[in-house]
Amino acid sequence: MTARSTRRTAAKTRIAAVGALAVAGTMLLTACGDQTKNNDSGSTKASTGASAGTSSPADLLPADIKSKGVIRVGSDIAYPPVEFKDKSGKTAGIDPDLGAALGKVLGVEFKFENGTFDTLVTGLRAKRYDIAMSAMTDSKERQEGIDPETKKKVGEGVDFVDYFTAGVSIYTKKGDDQGIKTWADLCGKKIAVQRNTVSHDLAKDESKKCAGGKKIAIESYDTDLEAQTRIRSGGADAGSSDFPVAAYAVKTSGGGKDFQIVGDQVEAAPYGIAIAKGNDQLTQAIKAAMEEIIKSGEYDKIIAKWGVEAGAVTEAKVNGGS
Repeated sequence: MTARSTRRTAAKTRIAAVGALAVAGTMLLTACGDQTKNNDSGSTKASTGASAGTSSPADLLPADIKSKGVIRVGSDIAYPPVEFKDKSGKTAGIDPDLGAALGKVLGVEFKFENGTFDTLVTGLRAKRYDIAMSAMTDSKERQEGIDPETKKKVGEGVDFVDYFTAGVSIYTKKGDDQGIKTWADLCGKKIAVQRNTVSHDLAKDESKKCAGGKKIAIESYDTDLEAQTRIRSGGADAGSSDFPVAAYAVKTSGGGKDFQIVGDQVEAAPYGIAIAKGNDQLTQAIKAAMEEIIKSGEYDKIIAKWGVEAGAVTEAKVNGGS
């Protein structure tokens, strides 16, 4: 969901392990961030770790957040199983569960607030949110506020605390793959994707490579669920999203009868919790809390609950995306 950015360095990673999870019918997770600008000192400070003598992650929290007792989380809550509304209307998924665990460590409530993916980073800059947690891919472009298409500076950028790894998959209607196995096979066909995601960027990049004028017709939507509806109705030949999300759709949509994943996942990269540049105290508090739940085993319990062990990390890195 939500500008899960361009991943240009890794491809076909952890395919066998994650593929086994999909065959087993487990629910997998995936996703997506935004722009950046800022001096190098902000990123350097954010990467230094907790100060010597700090007794707990909660001690690192900024005073205003401590006094309010709440961290406002911007999230596109329409990206199951990462974050979504369950049958009772409650926010559920991997990110909300991790947020609850982090909140216990920090002594505050992680309050998830719904927003479209491509507005989350601007929401951070406008201080509507304290953090953004929405399957957002950590990339250098987002860290530095660079538009992935124009390569121009468009914002201040963000810092990330990385907490998961996922690749991107293509899916089609079940039993009707139309010969699509790779991104190159989409030339001359129509794909439906969520706007400003890694999948959206990949589709635009691949379309430029298509020969003979057979470009990829790209339809972009506010949410991944809208894109799925378009494919289900026959209005598009294929869709693409982070592997966990695609696998979850394959497993659950129409009782498992609507979609199938085709080909291998590509562009494996970290998901990161996004924090506005300059908020180094909050970045370090989130990092320390994430490290604590990893060390305690709570992180592994949550990841196992959602069947996404293949994407688990063993440490919380700041700005580890490339």
